Amino acid sequence: MPELPDIAAYITALESRIVGQRLERVRVLSTFLLRTADPPLSDVEGRLVRELRRIGKRIAIGVEGDLWLVLHQMIAGRLHWRPLDAKLGGRQNLAAFDFPGGSLVLTEAGTKRRASLYVVRGEDALRSLDPGGLEILTSDLNSFREALTAENRTLKRALTDPRVLSGIGNSYSDEILHAAKLSPITHTHKLKPDEWDRLYAATRRTLESWTERLRKEAELGFPEKVTAFRKGMVAHGRYGEPCPTCGEKIQRIRYADNETNYCARCQTGGKVLADRGLSRLLGSDWPRTLDELEALKRR
Repeated sequence: MPELPDIAAYITALESRIVGQRLERVRVLSTFLLRTADPPLSDVEGRLVRELRRIGKRIAIGVEGDLWLVLHQMIAGRLHWRPLDAKLGGRQNLAAFDFPGGSLVLTEAGTKRRASLYVVRGEDALRSLDPGGLEILTSDLNSFREALTAENRTLKRALTDPRVLSGIGNSYSDEILHAAKLSPITHTHKLKPDEWDRLYAATRRTLESWTERLRKEAELGFPEKVTAFRKGMVAHGRYGEPCPTCGEKIQRIRYADNETNYCARCQTGGKVLADRGLSRLLGSDWPRTLDELEALKRR
């Protein structure tokens, strides 16, 4: 799922292409995509785009008349810039937004249709779509700590809850926790003052550096290949590869459609965290340390 740095890159690329331009037509191919009926989608056609905003992991396109198109790409949705009146053949194409200089096309891979499009009028309606998470790049340490300790949850869950923090998902939470040298399963109520300092600094630094990097790339061309696994990441998507800090292999915890990647030496004091699938398979033989894990592999 595109997260804060990815959404910022999309907005950078779109600002030069559609702000001040007239939205001539909206073509929706999948009936599930549009989640609102009033105002009707046709009301946005023919209006100038006034501004773009990020609402959590959503992109909001504001047009004349205080109308907003709000796109949520979910896990497999992606945006593409195509020549004007781009054809929409194929199952992955969900919608196109036609402008004088080209078409913004929304696609979604796979068979699960989770992406959404809302049309709303006014600031109040727009705010109602915001999950309410704290904007970390404009917050201080105290508000950050208060948000994460409202409930006693694991750091991984707290960082990725859109009601707690805005715009952070599976990918960048792995990078943040690695930078902070903290275990993904540590509970927020157990963090010490120095650990809060590290977590806050790592969260800001990770988001700021990736946002700057992706925005610069978006200035050179539209971000057509937004992915959760990026070159330069130190933990996420690097299971089995050496940790850039200590050289130990990156470990993982798998659950549902996601996985958490971490370095046992840098983040968990050498302890290998239980993975649900392998834990059931190995039972009491589950390795608790890196040494036990290596011994198991040598059997």
